Parts: sequence; structure tokens; C-alpha cells
Amino acid sequence: MEVVDGGDRGCGELLLVLASRCRHLAPGTTVRLLTTDPAAPLDLPAWCHLTGHSYLGQGLDVDGRPYHDLRLTDVSRSTQHTQPWRLDPEASGNHHREEHP
Repeated sequence: MEVVDGGDRGCGELLLVLASRCRHLAPGTTVRLLTTDPAAPLDLPAWCHLTGHSYLGQGLDVDGRPYHDLRLTDVSRSTQHTQPWRLDPEASGNHHREEHP
């Protein structure tokens, strides 16, 4: 298990740290993100859905710090390096559906 300490970072900065770390980890790796961000219970499952990773749930560690676990998938979709809440349109494997009015 890979532990990422997100501290008290807000959503944008938290996702920057998480996405950067995940880019260097193998598929199948379980990541435990420690964070006190009150929006994390909403933002992290949404980010996992966007990228294709699996959100495993949340809890409290032995020190009482909130954490969120996720598992990296081998069929993930890449996000932009500076905006990890947006898919990278240049990355192969990212599929965009055009919407018609």
C-alpha cells in the first residue's frame, strides 16, 4: 500500500498531489490518501470515476486521521498534469463523446 499524506490541502491541490503520485505507481496498487479536506468524501470518488480507478472507501487511521483508499487500474484515463480534474485530450485511450443538441 502506498500512503499519500494530503494534509489539509483543498480539493485542487489535493488532486494535484494525488495524481502526480499515481502516475508513478503500478496498476493494482492500493493508495491510502490521508486528508482532512471535508470535500474529499465527494471529490475522491468522483475523481476515481473520471479516471477509471476504484474508490475503496474511507476510514480513520490509528491516529484518528481520516483516509480514503483507492486502487489504481490498468485501464485508467489520463488527466491533465496541471488540472487533474480534467481528462487529457492528448492522451491515447481517453475517449470523449461529442454531445449533439
